[in-house]
Amino acid sequence: MTDSVLFRNGTVLTMDDRHTVLPNADVLVIDRRIAEVGVGLTAPEGATVIDATGGILMPGMIDTHRHMWQTAMRGYGADWTLTQYFVWYYLESGKLFRPEDVHAGNLLAAIEAIDAGVTTTVDWSHGLQTPQHADAAVDALQAVPGRFVLAYGNIQQGPWEWSASPEFRDFVRRRITPGDDMLGFQMAFDVTGDPAFPEKAAFEVARELGVPVTTHAGVWGATNDDGIRLMHEHGFMTPQTVYVHAATLTHDSYHRIAATGGSVSVSTESEQSAGQGYPPTWMLRDHGIGVSLSMDTSVWWSGDLFSAMRTTLGADRSREHMEAHARADTVTHVHLRAEQVVDWATRGGSKALGMDSVIGSLEAGKKADVVLLRNDDSPVMFPILHPYGHVAFQAQRGDVDTVLVDGRIVKRDHKLVGVDLAAARAQVGRTIEHLRATMGEEAWQRGMNPDVPETKVRDNPYTYTEWDAGSAQWKH
Repeated sequence: MTDSVLFRNGTVLTMDDRHTVLPNADVLVIDRRIAEVGVGLTAPEGATVIDATGGILMPGMIDTHRHMWQTAMRGYGADWTLTQYFVWYYLESGKLFRPEDVHAGNLLAAIEAIDAGVTTTVDWSHGLQTPQHADAAVDALQAVPGRFVLAYGNIQQGPWEWSASPEFRDFVRRRITPGDDMLGFQMAFDVTGDPAFPEKAAFEVARELGVPVTTHAGVWGATNDDGIRLMHEHGFMTPQTVYVHAATLTHDSYHRIAATGGSVSVSTESEQSAGQGYPPTWMLRDHGIGVSLSMDTSVWWSGDLFSAMRTTLGADRSREHMEAHARADTVTHVHLRAEQVVDWATRGGSKALGMDSVIGSLEAGKKADVVLLRNDDSPVMFPILHPYGHVAFQAQRGDVDTVLVDGRIVKRDHKLVGVDLAAARAQVGRTIEHLRATMGEEAWQRGMNPDVPETKVRDNPYTYTEWDAGSAQWKH
C-alpha cells in the first residue's frame, strides 16, 4: 500500500459545494486522505507520482443500488420486463442460488465496480436466504479493495420474518462494525401497501439497530403511494431512507419524501427498460429531493455510472422536450445539465449514504477515493473542452486509467491491481454450470423470455404476502 500519491497536472472536478474546477492542477494523497488540492504541489519523499496531463480527476463514483449477487448472470435477462424478472428471481429460480453463487456474483460485481471507477457500491443483497448466503456476500465484498454497503434482504421471506430471526441478529453482531466506512450496512425491503403494514416490525428492528432502510418505492405493479403513506404515518421516513426508483408516485408521496429529508436512487436504464415508471428526475428536482444514481442489476444492464449519467440526462431532457412539444412550444435551454448528473454520481451518493463528510468530493481531509480518466490511445479523450459534459457523454469505463479507494491504488494504467480476475471468472462459470444443470437446458433457454403465470405475479409479485398490491394497476 502506497502512503503518498500525487496526481499531477489534471483537470480537477472537485465536486465541492461550489463545484470548483481546477485546470492543470494536482491532488495530493497522504495516509489514505486527500491532503491538498491545488497547482504546483510538492510530492513528499517516496510518493508515487501519477501524470494526469490530458485527463480528468474526479471523486470516485457511488452506486446506491446494485443487486450484486445477480452479476454472475450478466445479460441473461436482456429482453425481460420487470414482471419476468419477478417470475424468474422471486417465484421460480432465485431460490436455486447457493451461498457460493451469491459469492460469485458479488465478487464479479465488486471487481467490475472498481474497474469502472465506482469506488462505493450499495449491494442491494435481497438473495440472502440463509446466514450462510449473507456470510458469502460479505466475504466477496471484503475480498475486493472497494468500499461497499451491504443492504441485507431476502426475497423468499417477509421482512418481518427474516429481520426477527436470531440468525439475522447474530450475523449483524458477527460481521457488521458500526462506523466502518469500508463496509456499511442497511436493511433492504419493500412495502407492499398492505393496510396491516406487516413491514412495521422490520422498520422497528432497523430503528433498534440504528441502521437505514432502502426500499423499492413507486414501482408500477409492486409498490405505490400506500406504502409511502404507511411509512410516513408510522414515523419511519427518515433522512437516511433511500427510495429506489420512486417512479410512479403522486405529489403527496414526493412531498412526504422531501419533508422527511429522504433521497431517491434513480436507475434510469432500469426504469426505461423494465417498466417501473418514467425516470422521475424531473419530479425530484421540482420537489427538491436529493438524487443519487444506480445501475440496478447486470442481469440486464451495464455496471458503470457513465451509462447512468448518460441515460439520465437523455431521459430528463426527452421528457422536457416532449412536454414542450405538447404545448406547441420549444425548449431553448435545458434545465438538467451535465454538471448536475456528475454531482448525482458522486456527492448525491455520499449524501444519500450519510457519508458526505467522508467521501464524495476531492477536498482536503476527505478519504482518498479518486478516479483519473485518461486514455491517450482513444480519440474520444481529447479535446476536453467541457469537463462535466465529457464525463457524462464522452467518457466510458475503458477510459478509467487510475482508481484509488481509501488511498490505495486499485487500478493503474488501465489495469486492476491485486485482483485475481481469472479466479472470479472460474467461480462464475461454476455458478452458471450449477444453474443450467439444476434447471435443465430447456428451462434455462426459456428463462431468457419466461412465461408469466396467470395468477400470483399479476396480483402481487412478492412471494411473502397475499396482499393484492398491484392488481388495480395491472387492470388499467
